Amino acid sequence: MVEALKALSSIVDLFHDLLADIILKFGWNLTDKQLHFWIIGIIGILIFLFTDLSFKALARLNISIISFAYTFTVLIVIVFAIEIQQKITGSGNMEFGDVVAGLWGFLWLFGIYLLYKGIIILIKKLLKTIKKAKTP
Repeated sequence: MVEALKALSSIVDLFHDLLADIILKFGWNLTDKQLHFWIIGIIGILIFLFTDLSFKALARLNISIISFAYTFTVLIVIVFAIEIQQKITGSGNMEFGDVVAGLWGFLWLFGIYLLYKGIIILIKKLLKTIKKAKTP
């Protein structure tokens, strides 16, 4: 996990330095805060546009898909925050396996939820079919 974060940090640092060099070559005198303002702003808008289009397409299928996507995304942030907190405070080992195990726990319980929901839907359809068959 630490190695993955270091590698990711190196990639981000490489892009940061590359962007800073490009900005200087164009003669724009942007401070680090101004550079962050524009780059994070652009990345955020691109993510929003992609997410908005994706969620609109998913909403046509079922609103629960959006709820799942949002929940899963929030859980990813939470499990990484927990692992980083464990590293900082020394309260546990920072391991990628813990992240995966936590997310699998959610997926497993979500699968049980879907199974339960599917059974309820089937029972309702069955009862509706029986009721229609009894009415003349």
